[in-house]
Amino acid sequence: MRTLDDWLSHIEHQHPRSIEMGLERVREVAARMSLGKPAPRVITVGGTNGKGSTVAFIEAIARAAGWKVGAYTSPHLLRYNERVRIDGVDADDASLAAAFEAVDAARGGTTLTYFEFGTLSALWLFGRASLDLAVLEIGLGGRLDAVNIVDPDVAVITTVDIDHTDLLGHDRESIGAEKAGIARAWKPLVLGEVDSPSSVLRHAYAIGANALRLGSDFFHEPVDSQRWRWREVGAELDLPVPVLSAPSQRANAATAIAALRALPGDALPDEAFSKGVASAMLPGRLQRVRHAAVDVVLDVGHNPQAARELASWLQANPIGGSTRVVFAALADKDVQGVTGALADLPLQWFLAGLTLGPRSQAAEQLAARLQDGIRQVASLHRGVAEALRAALDASAPGDRVLVFGSFHTVADALQVLHSGR
Repeated sequence: MRTLDDWLSHIEHQHPRSIEMGLERVREVAARMSLGKPAPRVITVGGTNGKGSTVAFIEAIARAAGWKVGAYTSPHLLRYNERVRIDGVDADDASLAAAFEAVDAARGGTTLTYFEFGTLSALWLFGRASLDLAVLEIGLGGRLDAVNIVDPDVAVITTVDIDHTDLLGHDRESIGAEKAGIARAWKPLVLGEVDSPSSVLRHAYAIGANALRLGSDFFHEPVDSQRWRWREVGAELDLPVPVLSAPSQRANAATAIAALRALPGDALPDEAFSKGVASAMLPGRLQRVRHAAVDVVLDVGHNPQAARELASWLQANPIGGSTRVVFAALADKDVQGVTGALADLPLQWFLAGLTLGPRSQAAEQLAARLQDGIRQVASLHRGVAEALRAALDASAPGDRVLVFGSFHTVADALQVLHSGR
């Protein structure tokens, strides 16, 4: 019997490319496995930023209403099991191994990528869990993402910004056209930003999808420091401020509410929305860890839009001490655009390398790409662990260390913080 680690190693090497856009292969294997709709209600969540948080809000609200919910997200931070949750609990090793075995047996000679293997495995598990709702996060783009073999009752596009330009296009209109591919004819498409690209709206109108737009069809507004209001024509909800603290999280929560209210069937009780908004948690999204009187803030943001959110949060949450930044990014990311969003802030930068195959980037390469784009580079380090320890050693009580740039960056930092060293 293969262990989960055995299976992960196996599926990582089944396809010659780590990313292979297209639905033909994954649809073929899904048909062999008789994978139908994974739950009576399905919400698909795509977008550039805010996908994971929006999934977390949908999941928490639906579970507060008593629904059994399956959530599929990616990537993970520390353990693959995080990608598949059923009723709020990560899938265990044995369940995932059984799912991988079922996919492997069905695929025959068809090669699948790591993500395609994982998607089919999650759908197999959800189909056997008697769910009330499945929430599926798109991995990359939308139109050609493996998750898009499932027809949702409601599709969500959180935001559209510049990322994965080699695969999706070099501007918001091109990227929006790819992400709009998750919409379905005559079904709701919830848009979580005020200025969605025209390509998204054109596609929705062309197929008859019912576009529900933040700022036009539903709204969020502050009430006071502890409350905010969600509203649409003829309805409103008075809600607690989310624990997830980035400036965009209220918009993500509002988008999640709109998606749940757009589902067919009976409406959820108001108290479920309040309880779910207050309880939704997600690691690596402005996650705060106290380390020897130093506030360590970890965020998986890795593109310019996410960095602008970080800059807004830093400006809105000043401290008396200094802020040091541990930054490591993959080689295919717009590091100039990311760091430029924080360039005007008084930060000391500790740059680290990431070793991840063809997307690896050493600290020296990162520094050369940034050149004079940031104010003060304190030091260069082979890896995130070394950079974090150096930033912590240079910090005094009352200082802050911000760790960001990639899921891998945050995962490496969490391992250091959890070890206590």
